[in-house]
Amino acid sequence: MSAAMTLRTFAWASCAWLLVSCGGASSTTPEAPSPPATEAPDMNSAPAHFGPPLARVERTADTIHGQQVPDPYRWLEAEKEPEVKAWMKEYDRFTRGYLNELPGRAALTARVNELSYIDFVGAPRRRGNYVFFTRRHKDKEKAIYYVRQGKTGEPKVLLDPNTMSKDGSIAVKGIFPSYDGKTVVYKLSKNNADEATLHIMDVSTLETREAEEIIGAKYAYPSWSADHQGFYYVRLPTDPSIPVSELPGYAELRYHKLGTSPDTDALIYEKSGDPKRFLHGEVSRDGRWLLAYHNHGWNRTDVYFRDLKAAHLPSGKEGFTPLVVGEDAKFSVLPWQGKFYIHTEYGAPRGRVLVADPKQPKLAAFKELIGEQEDAVLEDVGIVGGRLTLGYLRRASTELRLHELSGKLVRSIALPSIGSATNLMGNPEDDDAYYTFSSFTTPFTTYEVSVKSGESKPYFTLSVPVDASPYEVKQVHYPSKDGTQISMFIVHKRGITLDGSTPFLLHGYGGFNINKTPEFDAANFAWLERGAGYAVPNLRGGGEYGEDWHRDGMLLKKQNVFDDFIAAAEYLTKAGYTRPERLAISGGSNGGLLVGAVMTQRPELFKAVVCAVPLLDMVRYHLFGSGKTWIAEYGSADDPEQFRALHAYSPYHHVKRGVSYPALLMLSADSDDRVDPMHARKFTAAIQAAQGSPTTPVLFRMEANAGHGGGDLVEKTVERKVDTFAFLFSQLGVRLD
Repeated sequence: MSAAMTLRTFAWASCAWLLVSCGGASSTTPEAPSPPATEAPDMNSAPAHFGPPLARVERTADTIHGQQVPDPYRWLEAEKEPEVKAWMKEYDRFTRGYLNELPGRAALTARVNELSYIDFVGAPRRRGNYVFFTRRHKDKEKAIYYVRQGKTGEPKVLLDPNTMSKDGSIAVKGIFPSYDGKTVVYKLSKNNADEATLHIMDVSTLETREAEEIIGAKYAYPSWSADHQGFYYVRLPTDPSIPVSELPGYAELRYHKLGTSPDTDALIYEKSGDPKRFLHGEVSRDGRWLLAYHNHGWNRTDVYFRDLKAAHLPSGKEGFTPLVVGEDAKFSVLPWQGKFYIHTEYGAPRGRVLVADPKQPKLAAFKELIGEQEDAVLEDVGIVGGRLTLGYLRRASTELRLHELSGKLVRSIALPSIGSATNLMGNPEDDDAYYTFSSFTTPFTTYEVSVKSGESKPYFTLSVPVDASPYEVKQVHYPSKDGTQISMFIVHKRGITLDGSTPFLLHGYGGFNINKTPEFDAANFAWLERGAGYAVPNLRGGGEYGEDWHRDGMLLKKQNVFDDFIAAAEYLTKAGYTRPERLAISGGSNGGLLVGAVMTQRPELFKAVVCAVPLLDMVRYHLFGSGKTWIAEYGSADDPEQFRALHAYSPYHHVKRGVSYPALLMLSADSDDRVDPMHARKFTAAIQAAQGSPTTPVLFRMEANAGHGGGDLVEKTVERKVDTFAFLFSQLGVRLD
């Protein structure tokens, strides 16, 4: 039972663009000469280029707050148009042909396969007398969901995504068992996209109630009532006339009673009409309290509650009592034994725990239970075994602590080493709890812990064919442009000579309060074993050092994130770890924006760039996909001051003709309904034509049947990683044959 559900559930869950004027006038003239190079490159005049034929340009421009903003590739936003489809197909075909010819692919593929097809068992969840868990088999493409009776019962298959479609396009996006374990809601999506449907299964018969399928479940995280007879969930309309960018404003909290048609599901909390908000609902473990959250981006939450045992409650939002509304902070609430335990950064940017009486729902009446720590960030709060479980980050690594409900510290949970761990998982009435730990060189291990005694033992240890002993991990600190000290993890073989000769991959994110901590990825050893190094800085915009750290990398301060990343590259070079011709960078989603920005700002620092499912047109991002829900993080071009900040770093708008850009591998997905792939298409087209070095690769890879996180088949992951590593090795001068 975890408060982190509401703090993190929506991290890019809506945690990656229409033909309108974005607050100004636009004009379009096909095939006209393009504007000057400082505004948009003249793509048609390029004498030589890498790749398939250059995309055509248009003299399209918006006048926004008095400034003309060229957009020569706006036509590439229209994904369904035949010309755009043809461009994607041809460029993807060219890219795959190029990557397939790179030397050493056979050996690289064999090694990544060996590292990727492995067994793994997830932490168990008890519901009634049933125990649910997932297992990834080394000979299967997707993880299988199992259920057993008690701790020692024989497991039986609950859901096997491997059998749901011939092409593997159907993905399971999670299961949600009732508290008695007799019924499960499971979430399915096509091509691993965010859009999804809910299905209901009787666990004893494994039969699905076909008549109760619920559509519009993109943001649905079902929360069961205590009587096991139904669940609350968020539903979106499926009316195609509603623009995708407006859908979050139509989200409604509804209740589904088992055995009834979803068409009759009761409306519990009405739509907000604001596409910049997320709506989420959650029922307390005892079934008394229903919580409704309005998340305004990743730094503010409004919370309302409803006493489900009260008589004669008004219907809709009128039946809810405000708990916290209008405060510039996040709040997550854990109702337990008549009290509300609240995880918040209100008045404490590194986090604290407050306690409230539902009868006195005023912020002034809340009492501090566990105060803010000077050198650690409170990341997660739960209740297991009748105690509070707290997950902290200290210097971007995990610490776990147990407290009494009175706030008194009971003990810290000893972790194997510096690394990343989940908070303790379990039921508030159970002594058994579980957490999973890993680091850059330590495979995932799940531990079973007694809340009462603190005794811990391995529950499952991941076996991976790697020897981690030759590698070392260190954490360094370096100054950013404004003098702020930034921490960074560096992984490499022991005893390397600091003469700049080591090929390095610098990876980053820097946004949405998302933390980059030491975590195991077996496939990375295919990189390290070739003598390459890996570095991950803790950029502003993340949450590793608290909410102030996050806010120093958002809105008008977003450039700080790029400065932090540039300074990381400069540190690696000055310290002798590598040099520009041996240094590559990578990032996905918001991290794709990161690498796109630094690629256009400091192209001389890097040899190669891997940019995945990115945001790159920051003037128009909010008009497409889930973009409006990110305005609290980035700002909007509709606001004059925010427009100036966005336009100042928007990667697409800073591509300049004749600049020798690093080699680019753009990774996109055909079913990405979170970050519209138009960003990848427009930026690739611009870089391809502007590239001052016509022999430098500019590649565009479109993954089929894949959403924002890629396809969920191991095979697809292997293909993507082999293509990525082969590209990077070829650019950094690492021989694979």
